[in-house]
Amino acid sequence: MASLQLKQLVKSFGDTKVIHGVDLKVDDGEFVVFVGPSGCGKSTLLRLICGLEEATSGDLLLDGQRVNEVRAADRGLAMVFQSYALYPHMTVYQNMAFGLENIGTSREAVQAKVDAAAKLLQLDVLLQRKPTQLSGGQRQRVAIGRAIVREPKIFLFDEPLSNLDAELRVSMRGEITALHRRLGATMIYVTHDQVEAMTMADKIVVLRAGKIEQVGSPLDLYNRPANRFVAGFIGSPRMNFVPAAMAGAPAGAHEVGVRPEHLVLAPTADAFPLAMQITQVEQLGGHALLYGMLPGSSTAITAQVAGQHVAKPDEAITLHAPRQACHFFDPNGLRIAGLA
Repeated sequence: MASLQLKQLVKSFGDTKVIHGVDLKVDDGEFVVFVGPSGCGKSTLLRLICGLEEATSGDLLLDGQRVNEVRAADRGLAMVFQSYALYPHMTVYQNMAFGLENIGTSREAVQAKVDAAAKLLQLDVLLQRKPTQLSGGQRQRVAIGRAIVREPKIFLFDEPLSNLDAELRVSMRGEITALHRRLGATMIYVTHDQVEAMTMADKIVVLRAGKIEQVGSPLDLYNRPANRFVAGFIGSPRMNFVPAAMAGAPAGAHEVGVRPEHLVLAPTADAFPLAMQITQVEQLGGHALLYGMLPGSSTAITAQVAGQHVAKPDEAITLHAPRQACHFFDPNGLRIAGLA
């Protein structure tokens, strides 16, 4: 286990700067998730940490020691890739043992480490199979097992669940978070899926265009987004944004944001009304998603309402946004504290 600190880390490819002076601290034992849209620099940042890319400037410290010039193989980190990167001609056991054998670990120690990791990941009955005989989830567990046997200072995960179907992604999320609890290890996890970030992280780092927009716990980011970008990125379905004038917002506010799950059909005290022309309804059993537009505008609205709501496309309804659930943003997109 280890702590990590990035100080004014910059990465350029030729004249193109992709990481812009990132400062970040990851504490020992934390599960930190880098999240952001495609092209925001999250995978590049992970590659800088593990040593697969060289920083243009700035400092990268492991347990307080600068490691910019330390080779990837000597940093004591382990990467789990999106593609699994398993050797197809090797068995599960051989895939997990390969790295240890390469550094001269004794046969007895290799056996003990692989057996322990296999038992932890419920792979012990699959050790003689080859990757082609495994499901996607089992292959991902083998890739994680290969990292565990190395006993790394930090585990690095680069979108490890992207190739799995939706149901398997959910179960693997649970497996990885349970593994973190059992090992108490420092883990850094990259994803573009904000649901993964919200459900797995101790701390989320929201990135956009190579810069950090906000760092905090999942509920910090959900309840107190620093700006319009974070507010729209964290939460599913995404936050609604309406012009301040439509919402009767206080002076200084340019836009008002309200999450779909906070909109209600019944009038409530200290709430502003939103007229909505329904365009689509998704019935999900326990709740329904109503999609529509504010009449006479191009502003799209999504509402998540409890139960099996009976509504039809083109129906006009009125939603209500409780003031305490609203977020107010200035003309620069920064959240205005203290107005809700």
